[in-house]
Amino acid sequence: TKVKLYDADPKVLKAFANTGVEFIVGLGNEYLDKMRDPAKAQAWVKQNVQSHLPATKITCIFVGNEVLTFNDTSLSNSLLPAMQSVHTALVNLGLDKQVTVTTAHSLSILETSYPPSSGAFREDLVDCLSETLSFHQKTGSPFLINAYPFFAYKGNPKQVLLDFVLFQPNQGVIDPATNLHYDNMLYAQIDAVYNALASLGYKKLPVHISETGWPSKGDEDEVGATADNAKKYNGNLIKLMSKKTGTPMRPNSDLNIYVFALFNENMKPGPTSERNYGLFKPDGTPAYSLGIRSNTTTGGTNGKPLSPIPTPPSTPTSSSTGYLSISPATV
Repeated sequence: TKVKLYDADPKVLKAFANTGVEFIVGLGNEYLDKMRDPAKAQAWVKQNVQSHLPATKITCIFVGNEVLTFNDTSLSNSLLPAMQSVHTALVNLGLDKQVTVTTAHSLSILETSYPPSSGAFREDLVDCLSETLSFHQKTGSPFLINAYPFFAYKGNPKQVLLDFVLFQPNQGVIDPATNLHYDNMLYAQIDAVYNALASLGYKKLPVHISETGWPSKGDEDEVGATADNAKKYNGNLIKLMSKKTGTPMRPNSDLNIYVFALFNENMKPGPTSERNYGLFKPDGTPAYSLGIRSNTTTGGTNGKPLSPIPTPPSTPTSSSTGYLSISPATV
């Protein structure tokens, strides 16, 4: 029911017209300097957002991805002005009540994340973050974080329990300061973010997890990057999300969690894992079977339901069975 795009590809946005599927669209880091100019920001919003509304349900624009942890001052200095210009464009076009503006952060903006009660932002980022958080509060936009327990496990497989990061049954850990019990790392990471925000006076800011996932393949030094672990992580995560429960610290908060990613990115540089986060291969065949069938009938076209996590069976069927058929011919 919700999709995050890293651009505003018109083909994709048009394809989802009148489906009810919600979109977050992205403005890449390479656009930040240009978007400081309000006129250019308005032209971008007109062309890439307004032209698709209201048929395609675009609810949010994220300006830049993990900008603050690139340690590039020109990027960091452009982030907030670009966000402000895009928001001003939405106001001018009368779209600010339906479309919010935010940015996505890496979890490494935290200085400390464990135990969750000690969650705090990096000292060198506090000033920059405080201005951005003020913007979120004024405009009512969510704080986006990309959280990957995989990296914690890969970095310290002897100390980090695999079941704890894969949402498998385990004894869990207790935060000594709050006495709260955690049986998975993702929820501990999210609560660390809540505590970091509270320490700066932003206790009520909504937190959305704009990326999380697990690679199905990796290099020799990428411990845990297997199809079996990816299946457990994403499968268990989706089951957990369907229960509609929040974290131990915020049990009533609605968690918006985006699984990264729909497709493997076979042309992406870097370690092997970077090309293998997808639920599907580039040709549309499953990278591994999640074994989840959707009962959801919200959205859909011509009365046919859309499955939030499409898992094509071995025999191709029409989407009317609850599957969204994905193939090179139909994308």
